[in-house]
Amino acid sequence: MKIRKKLIVLHTAFSLGLGTILMIAIYPAMSKIIRGAEIDQSMRILEIVLGSTETPLPDQGSSWLVLRSGDAVMGVPDEIVLDARNSPGVGVHIPPNDFASGVLCYLPGQDEFIAVRSRSELAREAIQLVYVLVFVTLLVGYGLVAAALELFVLPQHVYRPISSMLQADQAVTQGEREYELIPDTEIPADELGEIMCSRNETIRSLRTHERELAKALDRLENTAADLHKKNHLLETARKNLEGADRLASLGMMSAGIAHELNTPLAVVKGLVEKLNRQSELTAQEIALLVRVVRRLETLSEGLLDFARVRPPMNECANLVELVSEAQMLVLIDRKDAARDLSIEIMSEPKTIEINCDPDRLVQVFVNLIRNAIDALNESQTIDPRVEIHFERENRDGTEWIAVRIIDNGPGIDAELIDRLFEPFVSTRLDAHGTGLGLAVANGIVREHSGILTATNRSGDAQRGAVFEVLLPCNRTQDSDSE
Repeated sequence: MKIRKKLIVLHTAFSLGLGTILMIAIYPAMSKIIRGAEIDQSMRILEIVLGSTETPLPDQGSSWLVLRSGDAVMGVPDEIVLDARNSPGVGVHIPPNDFASGVLCYLPGQDEFIAVRSRSELAREAIQLVYVLVFVTLLVGYGLVAAALELFVLPQHVYRPISSMLQADQAVTQGEREYELIPDTEIPADELGEIMCSRNETIRSLRTHERELAKALDRLENTAADLHKKNHLLETARKNLEGADRLASLGMMSAGIAHELNTPLAVVKGLVEKLNRQSELTAQEIALLVRVVRRLETLSEGLLDFARVRPPMNECANLVELVSEAQMLVLIDRKDAARDLSIEIMSEPKTIEINCDPDRLVQVFVNLIRNAIDALNESQTIDPRVEIHFERENRDGTEWIAVRIIDNGPGIDAELIDRLFEPFVSTRLDAHGTGLGLAVANGIVREHSGILTATNRSGDAQRGAVFEVLLPCNRTQDSDSE
């Protein structure tokens, strides 16, 4: 284990450091012992040299050196020489040199100095033995401490807890949940035990959160499934609203279409009867018959296109022509109401092509233009008019085409303007309105990634409503040609 290597290095370094400190600590004391022995031995030799005692010379374990006069004071500090001169006949200690320590004595009668240095080999050997014993003691102590740690302390209190945590962590990694918690019998009563208990609590808390998260995901899946069902129902209802609005518009247009068809049908009937009687027609009558038939085809095709229910399309169409077609269909339906009404399409250029579903956009503009005509007719506005403006805009780096249908009628009630596009919200809950037209129109515009908004005209001198259809200009082509 890596922790074992670290601990071995740690207590080895500690033991070496402790031994070094101990050696450094006892070195001055050992040096002082050697110096004291050598000075004491030098004093005895000095007494023998001066003849003041009959003490025998040191044994073979010592060596000495006696110097006189100038040689005696060579290398001795001046202050020690002065002390020796001031204390004649008394040995003054001199510091050790490469040989040994000693004493210096001044003899005033001969006016000379005597220096005696004595080297005690026995004392030095004893000190070396002390050093060896200290080193051996440290080595043995290190061995005993290391053995105690490796055999009794570390396996029980360090290695086994760490091994238990590693095994539990491996169980977590491998998904073996029955082994991911450390047993309480293997948790020691120390800091490592606290860490292991904290780890177990973390794992338990994690599993609890996982179970709660799984339950939340199950609830979320159920909610998502319910939401999917509700969205499907809403989409079905929206499509039904579109169909209902289309049928309602178709029904309201039926009278106008029938009235519009009567005149060309009368012409066709007269020409057919003449052809039956005379078996021929003039060139002018044939041309008239062709024009009338084409008019009938145009009316029937427009009615079928408006009433047809089919999947959304995405094709390139001229937005100005779509608005013109919607205007024609509304004028057929509201011919009497629009007799004194001015509807003006203001578009420069005359061709604005975008990718869209033409029939659905025609349905949007039919609703908006018809609502404007009905509002003007009901309010009996003087000089009623409807203006349709086209404008290109750049918002957040995206090109848009804005189609604004503006009337000079009474405007939109402030209480209804915030929920105007909700189903069954209408200011004309009678034979002319179902409350579905604007909701359907808003849905169609959203299908084209566009925005439908309704506001009142600003300014004290201006009244009326402004409906804006904002469509993304993913592909436009402008032309000034009529």
